[in-house]
Amino acid sequence: MEFSLVPSPAYIVDEDLLTRNLEILAGVEERTGCRILLAQKAFSSYAFYPLISKYLSGTTSSGLFEARLAAEHFPGERHVYAPAYTDAEFDEVAALCDHIVFNSNAQKEKFAKRAAGRSLGLRINPEFSTQGGGIYDPCAPKSRLGITRENLSDECLDGVEGLHFHTLCEQGADAAAATVAAVEKKFGEFFAKIKWINLGGGHHITKPGYDVGLLERVIKGLRDKYGLDVYLEPGEAVALNAGFLKCTVLEIVQNGADIAILDASAECHMPDVLEMPYRPPLEGAGEIGEKAHTYRLSSRSCLAGDVIGDYSFDRPLKPGDTLMFSDMAIYTMVKNNTFNGMPLPTIVRKKGDDYDVLKTFGYEDFKRRL
Repeated sequence: MEFSLVPSPAYIVDEDLLTRNLEILAGVEERTGCRILLAQKAFSSYAFYPLISKYLSGTTSSGLFEARLAAEHFPGERHVYAPAYTDAEFDEVAALCDHIVFNSNAQKEKFAKRAAGRSLGLRINPEFSTQGGGIYDPCAPKSRLGITRENLSDECLDGVEGLHFHTLCEQGADAAAATVAAVEKKFGEFFAKIKWINLGGGHHITKPGYDVGLLERVIKGLRDKYGLDVYLEPGEAVALNAGFLKCTVLEIVQNGADIAILDASAECHMPDVLEMPYRPPLEGAGEIGEKAHTYRLSSRSCLAGDVIGDYSFDRPLKPGDTLMFSDMAIYTMVKNNTFNGMPLPTIVRKKGDDYDVLKTFGYEDFKRRL
């Protein structure tokens, strides 16, 4: 299929760009002996699992449905962590996964016997923040995520083979190194009792300029000093900058500014734009006033704040113009929604110059969720 025939709106995942990221991650595995897992919470497009599984060691899940998806489509190790497991789902989770991480001592005591034969881990909270707070900081005061040092003892590690922590969010190797040092200081006395340690996700390994060498020294340090197997579970690093959102200008209105209404929505199709907040890159566009014509890009939903951002262009926009947002693979398809009955974008795979429609959505997808 030619690009002009790709419907709008559509998520386009570029397999060549995805492969580039995977090659970087596989290199880290090869040089350090660590194991890297796909965090499905960021990217669950299972059509690409056959490719990803050629490079990575397995998956990590946040609950039953992701665990089922991994079991059905991704060979390799299957890890799972949830702040709390339910009685109704746990036995199936345990049957699907080989590594199960508990968020609290109480959860371990409740479910450990039902996870016989699995490698059990505990999530710890280093109480060491590197991202300045906010809703993405698992170490913020009163966080529910992980066991603090004062609540961990030798007895808590009975039957436990690993420790897990996840404190980063799209951060560099310097933050990873500082966090590992803090974990060593607080929890290092327990390292002799475990077999593996999981450094979680949030490692921006495939971002240009990331200090891969520093990360590798951190991993090797843990392996050499303590003899531990080391896991990382990035999500964004796997599909970073490998996806696009094609959309179309529907109308231009004026109210103190030129406002373009698109067939794509921040609220429905790129939720991180409002949640983080986040200004997605847009091909051919600049900052406010950088180019001759500035527009506020908004959606056809009824949410007044459904605004993607202000961008400038070399020429005026008009209805029918195509726009391409980049970095639209991670946290898009897994978080989108049908608020206002908004249609979900088509999912398209790009390989070289060819475009292949993987999935389309319609009225029934909206209806069956209600």
